[in-house]
Amino acid sequence: MYTKNDVLEFISENDVKFIRLAFCDVFGTQKNLAIQPCLLEEAFEAGIPVNASLIAGFGDKTAPDVYLIPDPSTMAVLPWRPSTGRVVRLFCRLQTASGEPFALDARRILKDTVKSLREKELSVFFGAECEFYLFKTDENGEPTDIPLDCGGYLDLAPADRGENVRREICFTLQEMGITPESSHHENGPGQNEIDFCAADPLTAADHVTTFKNVVQTVAQKNGLYARFDPKPLDEADGNGLHINVRVASGDAAKNKAFLAGILRRVREMTLFLNPDESSYKRLADCACTKSIAWGYTHSDLIRIIRDDENGLLFEICSPDCLANPYLAYTLLLHAGLEGLREKASLPEKAAAAKLPESLKEAVKAALDGDFAASILPERLIDAYAARAGIRR
Repeated sequence: MYTKNDVLEFISENDVKFIRLAFCDVFGTQKNLAIQPCLLEEAFEAGIPVNASLIAGFGDKTAPDVYLIPDPSTMAVLPWRPSTGRVVRLFCRLQTASGEPFALDARRILKDTVKSLREKELSVFFGAECEFYLFKTDENGEPTDIPLDCGGYLDLAPADRGENVRREICFTLQEMGITPESSHHENGPGQNEIDFCAADPLTAADHVTTFKNVVQTVAQKNGLYARFDPKPLDEADGNGLHINVRVASGDAAKNKAFLAGILRRVREMTLFLNPDESSYKRLADCACTKSIAWGYTHSDLIRIIRDDENGLLFEICSPDCLANPYLAYTLLLHAGLEGLREKASLPEKAAAAKLPESLKEAVKAALDGDFAASILPERLIDAYAARAGIRR
């Protein structure tokens, strides 16, 4: 957990020449502005302005600039950059010219939500199982639709041609302070999965954002192209972002109430867990059930992995990698906290309600309910609805 002084000292003593100020648009796509070390003090004190009107979902002609304020605790050296003239990355909070928090800063929204957990003395940790495809590139380095290999689930080389790429990704993550737990070839041709250790919600969301950047960078270094979209190949498995949630309240009934709250609100938050039309092509073919139900098998929408003295661990199978992790984790936390407040109980395993089957249906579920509107800014919700051609 670096402080401002730690960062300034590290940069002056380790030949750092560029500082990437990183943040995400409302859809979770990482953006960055590189500054020289001479501007870092100013960045910490007043922020560095960027044109919000050119960033997806941020556009507001009345307040064209947002200011990037680096969070020193998130400093990481980018291992793929030269060791001379190093480059470090810092995630940022966003504020307006008047110094107010920027309403559409999803990372700040999640950070504020985490405070509610501390007030309730509740520990919640998130882990992620991220799937991605590796495709070959042509003679000009442009991506093709040809998968790297024809391997299947847990295959070895030579059927699995991605093992060295996954190895490099894992080493890169470790150098950036992220500990991979496992990696393997997934079921689709050229499809891979890397899982990393659970962390507190804010750190976990930072890890997912960093992970996607690392995968794309390492793939490019190896002459490949990585894709996270939910359905890269029509006839093959889609890419999921399975979210593991561990709740440790010291009370089994409270843990189950947290899960019940998520189950009750998952339909209304699906727009943000599955934000693209291709998300619903994946869900249509997904092995997990479309029914809003819980259980103990891989076909259940929410699967209980472990329930013991260490807390309740469960997996949510529907999200995909186009989800903004800061918004996804925010909504899951709020739903769980609502379940705690109302002492919700888990329903019977059989369920009549189903997930939305299209992006428009997901938008309707979000707009008709009161859940998302009670947590997220109206402009942010409208940005997601606009993807489906729906404007209020």
